[in-house]
Amino acid sequence: MQRVVLSLLADNNSGVLSRICGLFSRRGYNIESVTAGVTADPKYSRITIVTCGDEEVIEQIEKQVAKLEDVKAVKKLVPDASVYRELCLIKVRAVPSDRENVVALSGIFRGNIIDVGPDSLIIEVIGTQSKNDAFIGLLDGYEILELARTGIAGLSRGSEDVTYLP
Repeated sequence: MQRVVLSLLADNNSGVLSRICGLFSRRGYNIESVTAGVTADPKYSRITIVTCGDEEVIEQIEKQVAKLEDVKAVKKLVPDASVYRELCLIKVRAVPSDRENVVALSGIFRGNIIDVGPDSLIIEVIGTQSKNDAFIGLLDGYEILELARTGIAGLSRGSEDVTYLP
């Protein structure tokens, strides 16, 4: 089983994400994460899907997604030739005596404290999934009250692989 990140350009129409996810569901393919958002051109959305399967399954997924009417381009993002990022928001129980340690730990990972409550902090960490996993692992001595992860957003490096749409 290999893990693959697919970057799709699709028409920015209602229901396009539902149709893409429905294709995965009907075929029994798993989606580990999905992110979607409008591009610089509001007519199009970029959808980043992380999935897994053997080489044959991945090839089938790419072909079937490319056949969807709203999908204009499908690109496999190769790890060495791409940039991936994920946003994590982590609410940690932190009484005043613990705050200094949590803030110092966040600083090591370039995390930002975005909210302070009487007994908690919300930390924003942006990075690769492995970096975010490492940070969460180091919070082991603290109670994580809530956690939200966006899933991967990614682009290929350089300008050679850019898809231009009319």
